[in-house]
Amino acid sequence: MIRLFVAITIADAVRQRLAGLSGGVPGARWMEPESLHLTLRFIGDVHEDQAIDMDEALTALRAPSFALTLEGVGVFGSARRARILWAGVERNEALSHLQAKVESALVRCGLPAEERKFSPHVTLARLRDPPPDRLGRFLTDNGLFRAGPMVVDRVTLYRSHLGNGGSVYEALSDYPLAGPLAGSGP
Repeated sequence: MIRLFVAITIADAVRQRLAGLSGGVPGARWMEPESLHLTLRFIGDVHEDQAIDMDEALTALRAPSFALTLEGVGVFGSARRARILWAGVERNEALSHLQAKVESALVRCGLPAEERKFSPHVTLARLRDPPPDRLGRFLTDNGLFRAGPMVVDRVTLYRSHLGNGGSVYEALSDYPLAGPLAGSGP
């Protein structure tokens, strides 16, 4: 069994801006800059033959490249039980379209449909009982965060290796997106 997900790799310049946010929240386990990504679909554990089918389906994926801007920060979980600190994504129809195409391709391979609504974000840190005042200060101080735009010209199939220090991500295959940026004219 291998643990997989499909994601957008964050451009180096944007990754450095995100890495600059790390710190100031006790109880946060910050993501390594090279591990920052925007998940389009978490797949989970699959057999290698099913992974081959998914690779073929993703190879056939057709969507235009586009520009993406990150904006704002937030948490998943309540203020008292926050568990994930994230950077948000500016509303982007091309991203929603791409995510829907990835989802459709994977469902055709036999993966159950994702029940959760797509909430595009980049995980910055996993949280363990952060002091609410310090977390609140971080969110307020970085609420106007913006980075990008960055060009999204491919999606990547990643393998996740679980370890004591957290997950390590290995890029298995890149799937180029087509042609000119969406919305950039003829």
